[in-house]
Amino acid sequence: MKTYMENKISEQEGYFGIYGGQFIGDELKAEFDSIYEQFLKLKSDESFQKELADLLEHFSCRPTPVYFAKNLSKKAGCEIYLKREDLNHTGAHKINHSLGEALLAKRIGKKKVIAETGAGQHGVAIATAAALLGLECDIYMGEVDIKKAMPNVNRMKILGANVISVRHGQMTLKEAVDAAFEAYQREYKTALYTIGSVVGPHPFPTIVEYFQSVIGKESREQFLEMTGQLPDCVIACVGGGSNSIGMFDGFIDDKEVKIYGVEPLGKGEKIGENAASLTYGREGILHGFKCLLLQNEDNTVADAYSVASGLDYPGVGPKHCYLKDIGRVEYKTINDKEAIDAFYELSRTEGIIPALESSHAVAYGLKIAKDNKGKKILISLSGRGDKDIEFVLENYPRKF
Repeated sequence: MKTYMENKISEQEGYFGIYGGQFIGDELKAEFDSIYEQFLKLKSDESFQKELADLLEHFSCRPTPVYFAKNLSKKAGCEIYLKREDLNHTGAHKINHSLGEALLAKRIGKKKVIAETGAGQHGVAIATAAALLGLECDIYMGEVDIKKAMPNVNRMKILGANVISVRHGQMTLKEAVDAAFEAYQREYKTALYTIGSVVGPHPFPTIVEYFQSVIGKESREQFLEMTGQLPDCVIACVGGGSNSIGMFDGFIDDKEVKIYGVEPLGKGEKIGENAASLTYGREGILHGFKCLLLQNEDNTVADAYSVASGLDYPGVGPKHCYLKDIGRVEYKTINDKEAIDAFYELSRTEGIIPALESSHAVAYGLKIAKDNKGKKILISLSGRGDKDIEFVLENYPRKF
């Protein structure tokens, strides 16, 4: 099996192994190439880096802590640690790349940011960044997700964003991405598509990963300082894959650390019942890039489903596909019931209400704990569950 280091990624061409690329028209390709060129310049620009670092520290409250979950660890029989991305301003990891993308947009002269959102965390984060930096903001969100995450919709509106309901297809994340991308094609000269995960045509997966890599960098340093060693395994949920890629980046070259990405199994293994594209997907092209994609028998894009709106995407970031191919990351699944159980377990054991997306990672950590007694498990707690409380209590009530 080839190692990660033996499979160098060609960022210039925008491919991770055979995945990624730009499957778009020539006019957009020229625009995206220009964005990438300007992004590379800003990576070396001291004033850009200083402004971004200042925003992350003083506005978003980084570094977020690694927390030893003492009560949960006692019940599980191993040491469970949480990277507390839920403590970011706006409540999730999404603020990391949103601040970076909005700052990029302003630096390259764009007046508006266009975004999609599923659970609403990316929407809130980009609306927050746009308000801070004086940019117009259009956010596309499926009608189903709007009803599930109304608190986040209200936050976006308070922040001044124009929330546009998408009412075709499943009315969830895929359709929101469709609509946002169509809008961007009409406005790309004055707007930037601030995509919410490590998906889309090159250079978006690379740009978002760069801004999210702060999670893994902090986690590695903090864990070593806390325990004197690296974790035995690292776990993160995977939808499009931004929080997980950010976390994995800190440990990808540490061969002794096992890495697990957790996909939503939803209601079951049949196509249409889940959003586990790495587990059940085939090579295909979606939203301008190649990835492992959930497909029907006629090769059309299949419906994706998860109790967590931020995970119900039929594709996944190209780097995740690559990491699966070379065997560096193991991708597992957690179903709705297991995620809901973990949602309540963490809430009542540690006093931390997790996002339903993050609950998938917590659930897998608890599942493998029995076979890892005494081991150290680090979980990316990508977001808090404020947005999910009403939905969970209405649909999955538990006695107090």
